[in-house]
Amino acid sequence: MNDVIGYIAASLTTLSFLPQALHTFRTRDVSGISLGMYSLFTAGVALWLVYGLLLGAWPIVVANAVTLALALAILVMKLRYR
Repeated sequence: MNDVIGYIAASLTTLSFLPQALHTFRTRDVSGISLGMYSLFTAGVALWLVYGLLLGAWPIVVANAVTLALALAILVMKLRYR
């Protein structure tokens, strides 16, 4: 049951990030994204991924792996298109 709750929470938080990522990919408009905030956010997600790996907590690993890929893509776009 713990993993089910974890997967549901992970799905909701990751899916909530998807509309912003898709909008950024489509428009390439990164003017409203703070480089400092997004850098810290991406680093935090990377650390959550490491934490999940250390615990063997797959809901944390899966959610943060997907979110990290999206966050890194947006961060690269922010650096490229600013």
